[in-house]
Amino acid sequence: MPEILILYYSRNGAVASLARQIARGVEEVDGVSARLRTVPPVSPTTEIATAPVPDDGAPYVGTHDLAECAGLILGSPTRFGNMAAPLKHFIDGLGAEWVSGTLAGKPAAVFTSTATMHGGQESTLLSMLLPLLHHGMLLVGIPYTEPVLSSTRSGGTPYGASHVAGTQDDLPLSEDEKTLARALGRRVALIATKLGKDAR
Repeated sequence: MPEILILYYSRNGAVASLARQIARGVEEVDGVSARLRTVPPVSPTTEIATAPVPDDGAPYVGTHDLAECAGLILGSPTRFGNMAAPLKHFIDGLGAEWVSGTLAGKPAAVFTSTATMHGGQESTLLSMLLPLLHHGMLLVGIPYTEPVLSSTRSGGTPYGASHVAGTQDDLPLSEDEKTLARALGRRVALIATKLGKDAR
């Protein structure tokens, strides 16, 4: 069964909530499953080691997860209009996968969460797409054939799924954000199945 890797960093839980909705969308496609993975935090104090298994939530990602996936959906909170350092740190270490073409030809998408409506969602999503292009991935967004994209008053962009979490990180996912997150998961899963059939 092909699996879509949903790889994310979530500090306060908003991105993790979005990841779970995307996973639901992936698993709405017959014969496809979602694999949720996260990355460890990074620290300016390099002597501190992170436990090999997180206390809760998704397991830490390994490079085998990238090799085994049929598609990748990457998520991060916004940090000054860009992805968070832990996710960037992981991506920066994928030189061997870049050289070998581990991700080339696979569909990819992105998602993010911000504290405010204009907190840098689109710049974060676009910047997250750049390394995926370098890896030769096929970028997938949310088309305007999804009616909610034209009516949402919270998160949701054509560049990827998004969430407005509030300055106190206390806003749950809106129904529109859930709908668009599931739509993104379904779209990547459907494209992965079509690409898989064409490859046979």
